[in-house]
Amino acid sequence: MAQHYELGKNGEQLAVDYLIAQGYNVRARNYRFERAEVDILAEKNGILAAVEVKTRTSREFGNPQDFVKPRQIQNLVKAVDAYILEESLDLEVRFDIIAIIKTNEHQELEHLKNAFYHF
Repeated sequence: MAQHYELGKNGEQLAVDYLIAQGYNVRARNYRFERAEVDILAEKNGILAAVEVKTRTSREFGNPQDFVKPRQIQNLVKAVDAYILEESLDLEVRFDIIAIIKTNEHQELEHLKNAFYHF
């Protein structure tokens, strides 16, 4: 399996573990709708957090959160709308990014709430 794929999967698991430790109920992982995939859908206090996880091994080319592009955001919004309809949910929605820098020596995790807005 490709090294970047493993890094991404490890990052997603770190994010799930973090969210659970913060009191979130993880409702879905890798939810797919058309061409979009939402890494994590988690609920806490009546809010559904759609979480995009970005994992990198360094900041050499920028912060992990800088790699979420406008087209991806549009696709995520569509996918979350579909999930809400599919599950008949009546929750406030928030779009978050969990940015992870993971090296052999250490890891940093930053949870950016309301990282982008519905447009």
